[in-house]
Amino acid sequence: MAGPLTEEQRSRRIYASLQAMSCPLVEGLYLQEEDKMLQLLSVPSQHRTDILAWICSSIDPNFDKSKKKLMISQDSADLTKEMAALGHQMMLCKADDLDLIRGDASPLRQLNFLEQLLYLVPGCGNSTGHRSDGEKLLNELFSAENLPNLTHMLSPALDLWPSDIKALLKGRKSPKSSRQDTADMTALLQLTQSELEQLQSQCDFLDSETQSPVAFSPTSLRVAASDLQELMATFRHVYETDLKMYCSSKPPSFSNDADIFRRVHQLVLACNTELEMLKEASEVSESMSEAIKQLQTKPRYWNRGEKRTLPDQLETVIRRIGDLLSQLRS
Repeated sequence: MAGPLTEEQRSRRIYASLQAMSCPLVEGLYLQEEDKMLQLLSVPSQHRTDILAWICSSIDPNFDKSKKKLMISQDSADLTKEMAALGHQMMLCKADDLDLIRGDASPLRQLNFLEQLLYLVPGCGNSTGHRSDGEKLLNELFSAENLPNLTHMLSPALDLWPSDIKALLKGRKSPKSSRQDTADMTALLQLTQSELEQLQSQCDFLDSETQSPVAFSPTSLRVAASDLQELMATFRHVYETDLKMYCSSKPPSFSNDADIFRRVHQLVLACNTELEMLKEASEVSESMSEAIKQLQTKPRYWNRGEKRTLPDQLETVIRRIGDLLSQLRS
């Protein structure tokens, strides 16, 4: 099973998609190395911003109009906000995720964002050869062999609507007359209003004019006293059956060695902390060693059309300085 694509491979695929879409911003570049493609698509630059703006214009024609106005005003911050807002509408990023638009986010996240945007461009799925599962499902659903089933689903033979809803859908009157419905509704409203008035007369505490802020009704006091009596009786029963024997016993005596165990526990915690620090220091040392090894072995620096390692580059610089000093002395 093939592993996940690296950042360089994703950048090559996105670059090929832009070329297949005839993007004018990649014409004439003729990039062949994957690291150059990755630098073009993930390092902040005006060229990268123009490519992202071209993709957004291909997705939404209205964005092209606003982009032209912002280009006239030469306001790059507003253009960045507009692209972030479009990405938020497409549910690809947050509205305030400006680092992703400017190119300050991680390369992997930027490549994922660009790839998702390219999938939304009309005709991009056919040009790159990658078709989404949703497109395959729609093509299968609207195929010739499935059209009769789809038509049957849109107009089923069994109508499950109730009779009154059927009448409303077909534009016919309900079996009951409108006058009878109005009379029934009026009677129901009058009955409900009379019941509400009766309940309000029984609930004196709802009347804000007659309510006293400091006085309590006798009924409320009676209920509170009854609840308190039940709670006290329950507590007395629990105390007599379960708690009394423990309350009359002597308090337990603690050992004099408790301070020693506490001190040992603190020392063990300190030892664990130091071990974790040593482990982190070892991991940092290994990562630094790996980075230094890559600097010494991996070609990264250009010199006369070819990449060289750091020691080779330093040796070349030292040799040039020596030649320059010999020329100056002579």
